Formats: sequence, C-alpha cells, structure tokens
Amino acid sequence: MWFKNLQLFKLLTPFQYNPEALHELLSERAARGCGSLELSSLGWQPPLGRGAELLTHASGNCIMICARREERVLPASVVRELLVDKVAEIEESEGRKVRRKEQEEIKDELMLDLLPRAFIKSSRLYAYIDTKNQWLVVDAASSKRSEELVSLLRETLGTLPAKHFEVNEAPAAIMTAWVSGADASAEFLIQDECELRDTVEEGGIIRCRRQDLEGDEIRAHLEAGKQVVKLALEWGEHLGFVLSDDFSIKRLKFLDIILEEAASAEAEDAATRFDVDFSLMSLELERFITRLIEIFGGLAEDD
Repeated sequence: MWFKNLQLFKLLTPFQYNPEALHELLSERAARGCGSLELSSLGWQPPLGRGAELLTHASGNCIMICARREERVLPASVVRELLVDKVAEIEESEGRKVRRKEQEEIKDELMLDLLPRAFIKSSRLYAYIDTKNQWLVVDAASSKRSEELVSLLRETLGTLPAKHFEVNEAPAAIMTAWVSGADASAEFLIQDECELRDTVEEGGIIRCRRQDLEGDEIRAHLEAGKQVVKLALEWGEHLGFVLSDDFSIKRLKFLDIILEEAASAEAEDAATRFDVDFSLMSLELERFITRLIEIFGGLAEDD
C-alpha cells in the first residue's frame, strides 16, 4: 500500500463528501469484469482488497480510494499477422486486390472473434483525498495514468474541479541551481542521480546514475546551458525520491525510520495493518508535500 509515485492535484473547490457518502457514489461505478467484447473496463474496488466491502478507507482527514482496470491482452502483432493471412487468402482465391476499407472491416471481424478468447490483465490504481489540504494524491508513475483515475472520479461525482500542482518557482531552475552549487534546504540532500536536458526544443538529454553530481563533467553540461529536469533527493532521512520538473515524484521510498515505526505498531489483522500504514504514510506525506511546496515558492494562485 505504500505509495511509490506521486501525481499531485489541487482541488479547486472544497471536497464535500464524507467517506460514507463517497462510498455510495463510488458504488454506482464499482469495478466489474471485462465483457466478452470489451477491450477494457474501469471501476472502483475496495482499497482493502478481496473480502472488503467499503469502497473508501478513511484515516484522519484522508480518504483512500482504489480504481481497478481490466483489459484484454490482444497483441497487435497477432492481429496483424492474421489480417495479412486473411487478405492474402482472399486475393489468391478471388483474384482481386483487397482495398484499405475492406481490410479495416476484416480487422474488425478478427477482433470480434479474438476478444472473447483473449487473456485479461488486471491492475489497480490507488489515490487518497486529503480533505484538510484539498489535495488529491495519486500513486501513478505518469500523468496519463493519474488522469485515468481523476477522470473516473470526475465522472462518478459529476464534477471535480482539480488541476496538477503548479508552483511559483520553476522546479527545473531550482534543481539546476542546487546541482550548480547553490545551497539547498538543509533537510533535502542531493543523491547521485539526475537527468539533464537542453533548453532548446528537441535538445539533447543526459541521464546520470551513480555519479558525483558535483564533478567536472556535470558542471560542464550545466555551463553549456543544460537544465536539471530530474533529481534524486533524500528528505530528512525519512523519504528518498526523484523529483521531476513537472513537480511529480517517482521512485518514492520510505526509509527505515518510517518503516520501523510502522513495524513497531501492533496490528492484529490485515485491515488494521492497512489502517496503521495508511495513517503513517498520509501524515508523513502531508509534512513532506507541505515542505516541498514551501521550497518551491508555494502553489501558484488559481486563475
């Protein structure tokens, strides 16, 4: 359950649902199996997983939710190979050329035949709403993936004014200054990984791992005009992470001081363990996100 990535959204109007009311609304879009002729399905499932009934799980000011996607695995290469064979068969037996429009129709027929027999892959996407700070925090590695959950939540609620975090100080400029030698906040320690990019469109990209970011090679790239667009950092011996220039966070890792605190808390069953971990995680992330916002000049004012 510990989040590994953070896509951060600011709710533009106060979130008005308590956990019980939200559960009722999510129930109307509960996850279901993929239909025989459906490529995919998306709905809400209990955050606690199998055997649980509630589609929300609350801890303090935070409400956890979980979306489940089912999709049929139908490799494009398989469809393409069958299409080529079918077209060749028609052209040989009927002595004519199969035009593009007819090929598309044949492809659709093949899809209808193959879909019911295709394997189904299932994935889950967790998020929580911080009703105190009016944040939506999504555990997704990409903006596109997080928007999938946000769109589903928006459809479920009827409306959900929200936007990705935008900070007043450009993350790339601040991270570049840190790697160039400017003092970062004492609680943020630069690690041995970054990504550099030219400021010109379609410019070069350099990815560095296990490298001294204070060395001459990195300095030369910065002097040539490259900017730091991803930077590995550690926060106060509590969290390790990679910060991107879009203010998303990847490869989030809770360090020993947090995991030991979680392990020391008694939990008699899986539900209690989930509650303990969620409570610790959400409190720690509130402190972390609040501090990160401060370092980057605060959130930009809404238009």
